[in-house]
Amino acid sequence: MTEWNELCLPYDLQWFAKDGPGGEKTEEPTAKKLEDARKDGKVAKSRELNHAFDLIVLFLLLKIFTSYIYGGFVNSFSFVYTRIPDFVKLNAQDVSAYSISSLMTHIIVESLKMMLPFFIAGVVICVLVSILQIGFKVTKKPMEPKLDKFNPINGFKRIFSKDAVFELLKSIVKLFIIGYVAYTSIKKNADTLFVLYDIPLTQAIILCGQIIIDAGLKISLVYLVIGVADFAYQKHKFHEEMKMTKQEVKDEYKNTEGNPEIKGRQRQRMQEASRRRMMQDVPKADVIITNPTHLSVALKYDPNESKAPVVLAKGEDHLALKIREVAKENHIEIVENKPLARMLYANVDIGQEIPPELYQAVAEVLALVYDMKNT
Repeated sequence: MTEWNELCLPYDLQWFAKDGPGGEKTEEPTAKKLEDARKDGKVAKSRELNHAFDLIVLFLLLKIFTSYIYGGFVNSFSFVYTRIPDFVKLNAQDVSAYSISSLMTHIIVESLKMMLPFFIAGVVICVLVSILQIGFKVTKKPMEPKLDKFNPINGFKRIFSKDAVFELLKSIVKLFIIGYVAYTSIKKNADTLFVLYDIPLTQAIILCGQIIIDAGLKISLVYLVIGVADFAYQKHKFHEEMKMTKQEVKDEYKNTEGNPEIKGRQRQRMQEASRRRMMQDVPKADVIITNPTHLSVALKYDPNESKAPVVLAKGEDHLALKIREVAKENHIEIVENKPLARMLYANVDIGQEIPPELYQAVAEVLALVYDMKNT
């Protein structure tokens, strides 16, 4: 039997836990863990939702600014086309760099004017959708260089990971759905496309633009549904990833709130220090009011320092006995008054003045003490 025990290998049950040391992640993520993840740039965000809104805005703007874009293209074409004869008549020596740059500058400026509404709308929509998904918080952590990103082993793990496979399948499904919607939209207008040869160029361009924009809007709406579904999935996935083991919750509590045992010892030391300071003030008291054995309250009245008597010290049981012993050593009067002792102990903190409703009772005690000292 001894030989058999020597052959047994020691093992740790944590090796068999689902999520490694600490056990299975069954606990809800704490506010601190979510905040730390947010600082690191880890949030539940769907890029598909951003792309969907960008596409919708793009095609809506194309529909709204069709005439504006068409006019811009026609004006730019006319400007360049009318300048061609001037360049043809000139010799190579007469064509200066200035004339060429002025022509290109005009074309670039006109192109930027046409693209400006789309650029502004794209930036605004991207920012707004991101804020709606994750709120507004700027962090530089995702842009910081990390050495593990240059590790080829980690790169292969990311390529062949479960998330990479899911993204691949999602892209295939997305392409199939979008392709089907585009095909049905164009097929619906197939008869219209056959008349392009019989109509003027301007009308043909406008007709093609309408077909493309209508198909694009349908694709954008389908893409929006995909984006909403992906956002819900990303929220669920992020929540599951942020879950914690019981050990992680305990460790976080110790790191943030401190070890309970250490905090208990610190609290005990603070109480002891406060008790020593309190006992040092007992010799300054005018009178000690007792219960007579369970409670002791030390009072002092100095008209130059306070408007009413002040509680210098109080305690119960063993501490009450200590207060009485110090009072006897310093020849301080001890007066037994059970109701007053209970009222003072329960309602007045150390260093505070007594409330007005106790003025009469305390005044009688102090008057008695002053009479005893004067006799």
